[in-house]
Amino acid sequence: MDTKRRLIAGSHNRNEFILINADEVARVTSVQELSGQICQICGDEIEITVDGEPLVACNECAFPVCRPCYEYERREGNQACPQCRTRYKRIKGSARVEGDEEEDDTDDLENEFDIGGNPHHIAETMHSARFNVGRGSQANASATATPTELDSASVSPDIPLLTYGEEDVGISPDKHALFVPPFMSRGKRVLPMPISDSPMSFQPRPMDPKKDLSLYGYGTVAWKERMEEWKKKQNEKFQVVKHQGGDSGGKNDGDELDDPDLPMMDEGRQPLSRKLSIPSSKINPYRMIILLRIVILGLFFQYRITHPVNDAYGLWLTSVICEIWFAVSWILDQFPKWCPIVRETYLDRLSLRYEKEGKPSELADIDIFVSTVDPLKEPPLITANTVLSILAVDYPVDKVSCYVSDDGAAMLTFEALSETSEFARKWVPFCKRFNIEPRAPEWYFSQKVDYLKDKVHPAFIRERRAMKREYEEFKVRINGLVSMAQKVPEDGWTMQDGTPWPGNNVRDHPGMIQVFLGQNGVCDVEGNELPRLIYVSREKRPGFDHHKKAGAMNALVRVSAVISNAPYLLNVDCDHYINNSKALREAMCFMMDPTSGKKICYVQFPQRFDGIDRHDRYSNRNVVFFDINMKGLDGIQGPIYVGTGCVFRRQALYGYDAPIKKKPPRKTCNCWPKWCCFCCGSRKNKKKKLNDKKKLKNREASRQIHALENIEEGIEGIDNEKSYLMPQVKFEKKFGQSSVFIASTLMEDGGVPKGASPASLLKEAIHVISCGYEDKTEWGKEVGWIYGSVTEDILTGFKMHCHGWRSVYCMPKRPAFKGSAPINLSDRLHQVLRWALGSVEIFFSRHCPIWYGYGCGLKGLERFSYINSVVYPLTSIPLLAYCTLPAVCLLTGNFIVPEISNYASLIFMALFVSIAATGILEMQWGGVGIHDWWRNEQFWVIGGASSHLFALFQGLLKVLAGVNTNFTVTSKAADDGEFSELYLFKWTSLLIPPMSLLIINIIGVVVGVSDAINNGYDSWGPLFGKLFFALWVIVHLYPFLKGLMGKQDRIPTIVVVWAILLSSIFSLLWVRINPFLSKGGLVLEVCGLDCD
Repeated sequence: MDTKRRLIAGSHNRNEFILINADEVARVTSVQELSGQICQICGDEIEITVDGEPLVACNECAFPVCRPCYEYERREGNQACPQCRTRYKRIKGSARVEGDEEEDDTDDLENEFDIGGNPHHIAETMHSARFNVGRGSQANASATATPTELDSASVSPDIPLLTYGEEDVGISPDKHALFVPPFMSRGKRVLPMPISDSPMSFQPRPMDPKKDLSLYGYGTVAWKERMEEWKKKQNEKFQVVKHQGGDSGGKNDGDELDDPDLPMMDEGRQPLSRKLSIPSSKINPYRMIILLRIVILGLFFQYRITHPVNDAYGLWLTSVICEIWFAVSWILDQFPKWCPIVRETYLDRLSLRYEKEGKPSELADIDIFVSTVDPLKEPPLITANTVLSILAVDYPVDKVSCYVSDDGAAMLTFEALSETSEFARKWVPFCKRFNIEPRAPEWYFSQKVDYLKDKVHPAFIRERRAMKREYEEFKVRINGLVSMAQKVPEDGWTMQDGTPWPGNNVRDHPGMIQVFLGQNGVCDVEGNELPRLIYVSREKRPGFDHHKKAGAMNALVRVSAVISNAPYLLNVDCDHYINNSKALREAMCFMMDPTSGKKICYVQFPQRFDGIDRHDRYSNRNVVFFDINMKGLDGIQGPIYVGTGCVFRRQALYGYDAPIKKKPPRKTCNCWPKWCCFCCGSRKNKKKKLNDKKKLKNREASRQIHALENIEEGIEGIDNEKSYLMPQVKFEKKFGQSSVFIASTLMEDGGVPKGASPASLLKEAIHVISCGYEDKTEWGKEVGWIYGSVTEDILTGFKMHCHGWRSVYCMPKRPAFKGSAPINLSDRLHQVLRWALGSVEIFFSRHCPIWYGYGCGLKGLERFSYINSVVYPLTSIPLLAYCTLPAVCLLTGNFIVPEISNYASLIFMALFVSIAATGILEMQWGGVGIHDWWRNEQFWVIGGASSHLFALFQGLLKVLAGVNTNFTVTSKAADDGEFSELYLFKWTSLLIPPMSLLIINIIGVVVGVSDAINNGYDSWGPLFGKLFFALWVIVHLYPFLKGLMGKQDRIPTIVVVWAILLSSIFSLLWVRINPFLSKGGLVLEVCGLDCD
């Protein structure tokens, strides 16, 4: 699709479609001027005759028809115009057909009988083959071929002789072969090959006269399929790549190649990945401890419930309820980690299987999505680095397309992407020539490693320095664009040609598409092709719900299906660059595996981050989740989708069910009578299998009927039978009103529908990103990214698993992707708030995993994981209450546990030991350090007492009252140092609950110690339990305390104000409680003095 690097903008609803020329005088070009007239039958552009005029087939109504369709209709059809039914007259350049004898006004002796060499007849033949494909043929190559192709095929040594290269002496040379019509097809119309007078040089194909001709398949429609299968078997035998160090030593005779088991020795045909279970020495003790811990929990709750505290019944009841909830949430989190696994990939086998020497790469195409909204919050330089790492990935360039979604329609993003495309022409060849890692220039030039290690090329140092200068200049240009964008002109932005920027109004603008790189003649500085780079901004209008990021991702799914339609998709955030250039190959080891790849819906990579302080104060790396929980899920049905760094199968996003694996028939009990229970059960199972088989057959038949729909707008036409039109209506209700997009959904292996003109694809691309396209369709309900939550990633993965798909967790040694994370306290809490709010929205929706998706393909332990991912914000209420109990106990002198006996002491000690043992064994098999594990425990308390609590109330307000509450963040500090953002203090209301917990527990400790000192030695024993309880809360909140303190030399004013306020309140409470006075009241004694 050649747009000459110009911006395409338009609105399907308003019937607008314009091409903005940024390099010429401003003008508006319509779609007719772009492409000329379009054939109304096949969608091709109508040719221009030698007179400079468009071809006119019908002189009565001028119905636009291209020459191949005109020739086909005259030779094979009813020889009449499809619109006015007037008989076609022969025009100059066309061969005479029956019925032309009455026409004497056309004199074209040169072309009248030149059938064999006329190029128009070749085009006619190809066009006919394309029609036959639309009517049911399997491949257009089997339906037609040009004489040139037949000549080249005749001399090709790849065509095997049916007598294995030996001529039979019993057959004379002139009768040694039979000619098979090369244009046999299953279609309803077959255009015969035009035969010229000159003999054609076909290669004779000898046959064994002793064999029946039907054995060779001659005269049948399966001839070509059988020949292709035969050639494939021959290639498998003669292209064997043996393992190194084999026993044969390369001395095998040619006869050994005929062994049918020999192809299995080829390393390229071995599995592309394998599962590695955790060693039994690590996992078996872990499982035993889990079971033991459950038993101890049962004994613990038996003791807690049967031994209430009568003096503090409210405190005791509250604590027991909280502990029961903690036990339930632990079970939901623990059991999905029962069968953890790790995976190993074989990139060399992938290359051997799909990248054979001397042949084009057979690796699948991949469309990569990068989403961004506000360039002032998401710096364009970071987005540019992400795009550059994608363009330089180690993958065939013709199979990579990068789509950048600008949901804010910002001209800054557009201009930055234009600069990025120019710099990519220098950066991409530099990366591939010297094989550098990572391929994001900002991170490559900033890494503190020896960049000369393993680099022996003499020109590397010189070119690296030159490239670094180029990148510094590129950064200056990007930063200049950012500084210009700070002040928006009153009339809005204008482009270089004077055209107003279509996205000046962020909430009301047309859809925009710009192809920067790929298929438009732009190559790198070495003349090599570059991957596609396409800018997309979907249409936005007032009154429409655009569904934020999920809506933007669905728009990218549709526009990519129209333009490139790769079978696999990768989505990354704008701040997540490709850190491992072979990341796409790692994913393809799972997706393209012939044995297990068909049931995989997505491959999820772990998130790794740059720019985090060494201590990871707020657990930004989230190592426990990515290295322990996700490995456990991979052993069940696969990891959950986490929003970025994920490679999808496009068909899974369309809401299709996973392919059903055929199971071998079960053994039947023939030795028992038919009335036995086993046979009854088998008959029931047989009936159930029959119903499932019938459903599957209906589904496949339905899908085949869908594939025969009548596609307009430049796609191959087929029979207009009413039975075929009905499924098209169902498809439109599911996918929308774009026939081109519907056709793309039926192509499991991807690819753009053949016969579509560039103009029609541009119109469809603008159509599918229009704001009203999803109305009355299943987008966001069953298709694409699912709507209804700000965490659309959990919902989307959950729906796929409910359709029977499984996912895969891929952890290469070099992290595949790296991103940036908020490292100051306030931003981190707001990030956790958004995640928790999405979980609350799912909990109150119809897609809640507690009650949704039963009877489908979701496994039980996988459901446990999804339930845990949506109910964890509810833990905030018991957690807040439980963290408040120590202070209350210290201030009132009561406790939640009565005087404990030896039996109770053993139970408590066993519980603490089992908790510690579970954590230690998890760290052992997960490869997680104790520092990361402890940081995760600390932030679980911090986030639960703040973000999760606010998310719960905000979700309730949104669901019950329809009120959206937003929390603003205000910066209170400046930038000074490498991790200066770590010390920024931004006040937010999220800080109030943990701050209050911290202060009241500190006050409680002071009060408790003071009370023990005042009451003597006997009060120290009961105090230890209360102090341990309070110190447990304070230690978990310690990172929060450090965040409040900022740097060591200054304390924010707001902290001082809150500390004084809360201290005053609790001081008044202290005076009111007055614990130093006797509980029985004042003791009055007679004074010894005589006052009189």
